[in-house]
Amino acid sequence: MARIPGRHFLRNLVERRALVAQLVSRDFRTRYVGSSAGWVWGVVHPVVQVLIWIMVFKYWLKVPLEPGEVTTNYPLFIFCGILPWWLFQETVTRSAGSLVEQSNLITRTVFPSEVVPVSIFLSSMIHHLIAVGLAILTVGLWLKTFSPMILLLPVYMFFVGLLAVGVGWVVSSLHVYLRDTAQALGVIINLWFWITPIMIPKERIPVRFQPLVTWNPMSSVVDAYRHRLLSPQWPTWRELAVIAAYSISVFVLGGLFFRHLKRGFADVL
Repeated sequence: MARIPGRHFLRNLVERRALVAQLVSRDFRTRYVGSSAGWVWGVVHPVVQVLIWIMVFKYWLKVPLEPGEVTTNYPLFIFCGILPWWLFQETVTRSAGSLVEQSNLITRTVFPSEVVPVSIFLSSMIHHLIAVGLAILTVGLWLKTFSPMILLLPVYMFFVGLLAVGVGWVVSSLHVYLRDTAQALGVIINLWFWITPIMIPKERIPVRFQPLVTWNPMSSVVDAYRHRLLSPQWPTWRELAVIAAYSISVFVLGGLFFRHLKRGFADVL
């Protein structure tokens, strides 16, 4: 009987898909073990955080929005801009120690460790979809309108996933060898947040820091989320090309980096 080309490869894909689904389910359930409110806390905490930021930046510091911004509504400006950052930050920070946490699987079985950051991203997507739904509802009730461009949001979610998983592969594999990686990442993520135009418009960031904002891949994603949620304007091909280039490059480089360091995981763990 002739062999079917690629049958073994397809079987591996199916098996990994099932493994990822199991990891996502277990991760989401274990995060709220013993909590009566469960996943609701995953929404309450970020919403309260946004309300605090709005109070500080809008009412205390009185940060104005430029006339050319997609909206002059400061609460919606922050809420729509913070959504992709939450997804990216949660995926990257939780990926850092994920391989060490799964060391029993990596050292005792033939385990495809590269799927761990992927499963963390997919688990984080559950909260993200809930938050996006709340944002769409809030925009609709507040502005009495819905942008049809929200249908393009899954495209940007995909690119955020590539970017976050790529960075997640780098930090998770480094953490296996350098256990200070997660601590250093906390500092880097904090700095990264403040060079991303989430709290204040890009134009109000000092000129000497503008190159950091320009070369920051999350800047383009944040702007894209705002425009898709608050404006009926189609994205430009340049916008999509820039986001795709950053995301795919980081994903590929992160994968190669992970593959190189993966060889010694079993010995170190």
